[in-house]
Amino acid sequence: MQEKPPLEQIPYHVGIIMDGNGRWARQRGLPRLAGHRAGTENIRRVLTACVEFGIKILTIYAFSTENWKRPEREVKGLMSIFARVIDSELEELHRQGVQLRHMGRLEGISNALRTKVRHAIELTRNNDRIILNVAFNYGGRAEIVDAVQRIIHDGIPAEEVTEGLIGRYLYTSDCPDPDLIIRTSGEFRTSNFLLWQAAYAEYYVTPTYWPDFDKDELYAALLTYSQRERRFGEVQVN
Repeated sequence: MQEKPPLEQIPYHVGIIMDGNGRWARQRGLPRLAGHRAGTENIRRVLTACVEFGIKILTIYAFSTENWKRPEREVKGLMSIFARVIDSELEELHRQGVQLRHMGRLEGISNALRTKVRHAIELTRNNDRIILNVAFNYGGRAEIVDAVQRIIHDGIPAEEVTEGLIGRYLYTSDCPDPDLIIRTSGEFRTSNFLLWQAAYAEYYVTPTYWPDFDKDELYAALLTYSQRERRFGEVQVN
């Protein structure tokens, strides 16, 4: 077997738009929720791979503010899946040193699920092996609106509003911006994910549906990332 090239650069923070669960299920003649269940089960495998590669922060796009527009049955099924995942995975994630964080709005979520989310955050808050940000009931535009409203509420004068200040009011206020955004399923859209934070992130798109995205796929994304030159708007002068 040919040896894989070494990864010269490892991104500190990776974001993943986990897309393609429904199409994965349809290819197999299964209901969409079966795809969502398979996609949820894949999070653990990819998280383990991230730890092995040395990634320190993983942000996953689990449920957007726009996903509420999906059929009621699918939304209820997704909420049920999320609740079961917390019940079944939380203790092991805690044991493995994963720090869980929530990004998004808790409004609109049932009291029971809201309680589970808050418990998971509190239980794992001191873990430091890897941070797992779960963007749940999240939208990039909603995040910016929330930040602006809080700035106004805090009485900060307009002339004191800077990029740094806005960054401190975002859900990711104490996290560095993502270095790499991965999107599965072959779609070339940002889908309202980390609009502010990903201004200079590298993007990687794979046609693989999320339930089939594995360690080898992650390695391919990281290899592509390590071969890119990040200039952040500057020009390389020789």
